[in-house]
Order: sequence, then structure tokens, then C-alpha cells
Amino acid sequence: MRRFAYLGPEGTFTEAALRMLPEASGADAELLPCRSVSVALDAVRRGDAEAALAPLENSVGGGVASTIDELSTGPLLHITREVLLEVGFAFALRPGVARDAVKRVAAHPQAEAQCRRWIAEALPDVEVVAAASNAEAAASVVAPGSSLDAAVTSALAASRYGLEIVEDNIHDHAGAVTRFVLVALPGEVGPPTGADKTSMVAFIGDDHPGALLEVLTEFAVRGINLTWIESRPTGGGLGRYCFSIDCEGHLADARVGEALSALKRICADVRFLGSYPRADRVEPTMRRGTSDADFEAAAAWLSALRRG
Repeated sequence: MRRFAYLGPEGTFTEAALRMLPEASGADAELLPCRSVSVALDAVRRGDAEAALAPLENSVGGGVASTIDELSTGPLLHITREVLLEVGFAFALRPGVARDAVKRVAAHPQAEAQCRRWIAEALPDVEVVAAASNAEAAASVVAPGSSLDAAVTSALAASRYGLEIVEDNIHDHAGAVTRFVLVALPGEVGPPTGADKTSMVAFIGDDHPGALLEVLTEFAVRGINLTWIESRPTGGGLGRYCFSIDCEGHLADARVGEALSALKRICADVRFLGSYPRADRVEPTMRRGTSDADFEAAAAWLSALRRG
């Protein structure tokens, strides 16, 4: 059996995203629900799972801090795939609870962020209790001795845990998408497909004017488009940050390789997190002078100059 860990319990959006991958949906695949992102990723590090799927960012709520921190500072893992999933939420009650009697509602922080306006208007006087996942929000409502009345969760989780769905498509922003990444132990990087992303974490060496600009310039001068950048504290004191960065292109591309080399020179550290196919299959727009052929021609010209 091939084992794949994911943020559980059963019924999470992460499970739904994982089942979109052919290798995780076959008869020889075993899906392992975990109580947190850290537990799921540690299952891979220990060898208890071949890979793990974790949410990384949402088009409304932004980056998922627990995943970003694990990939930035935990024992090294590499991203091998990404999955994009459009998400919508349901408002569901514990059986026997009337809607106008709801006082405490469970919700994952990302779910609350994506439904904040709806909650404020539809449930102005409720207390929102944070849950570790959308499925956990549903499960906690029907747990023995629970004081929770309802959950903002997925329709799948609400049905799986026996809640009564009152509204099945609540949101503040239609078409919200969550991006998940499949991570595994570091190994050989797959070949470029022509529509790839490369992920890394750049650690700024010292706080000085233009420190972030120096990092961004290394991509800009090589015509590399950044698809995502997010800062997180390193834990080393106020003002000490690292930057999680995704860019178009593959490690095998000359422009990407040069950019990584340049970052290694100017940063305190650079953590390479992998090159992998883009889920949306969008190919980069190549500016003049940024193709591999352009880099090879420039290198040949310089070599000829040096030979005299």
C-alpha cells in the first residue's frame, strides 16, 4: 500500500484535494488522516507515509502559517505537486438545535476568514471557536459533552458527522481557491514540463534598507515572475524575517538556477523546496534575453572574450 498523510480528520478539504491525485485515489493507496499539518509532515519524515498533502495558501485568507513554518524551518521536505481546489462552506447545526438558539459555532480560522462578513451579518451574537480543521469543526459539535451548537465547515464534513445543513454555500468571496502542496522526502527533482514552479525560502542576513529589494531584483533582472511571496518571523527576534517565495520556472532553467545562486550569495541562507508542475498548466512568458539559449549564447560570448 502507498500511504498518504493529510490534515484530518476525514471530511476535510485536504482529503478532497488529495483524492484528486491519481496516485492517492487508487485501490493501492491508503489515506492517513492526521490531527495537524505538523503531524502529517512528520509522518513523511519518519517514513510512515510516502507523501503528505497540506494547505499552503488561500485566495482570500492568504498563507497557512502552520504549513509555511513547517516547510521553512522544520526538517527539510520537498514539494512535488500542487493541487488547486475551489472551496465553499456550509453552516450546519447539531441535531435538535434551532438556528435562533445558536450561541457557539466551531470554525477553522481559514473558514472564519473567508466567511467573516457572512458570520457577522447572519450570526451577530455568536462566539466563534477555533478548530484545527473544517472536519474537526463538524466533529467537535457532536462530540460527547460538547457545548457547541453549530459549525462553519464543508458540506462533506457536515454530512459525514451527522449535522443538519442549514445553508450549503456561504462565503464572502465567490470562487475562493485553496492551494495544497504534496510534499515528500528530498530526492531527485523531476524534469521540467514547460509550465513549472520553483519554491524556496530566503533568509535575510541583516536588517538594512533595501534588503528585500535586493532579493526581488535577482528575479526581476532575469525576467522571472514571482507567483507568491509571504514573510514569516524566524523566531530570532523582532525584525528577523524569512520570505517564502514561488517563482515561475524550473531548477533546470538557466535563469532560475542563476537566481538561486545569486540569492545564496546575498542571503544568510536559502532553502530550496522543489520544482514541480503548475496545477493550472500556465506557461511563463519569456522576455527577450531570458531563455536558456540566451544564457548559453551570453556565456559563450564571455568565454570567447576571456580566451582573447
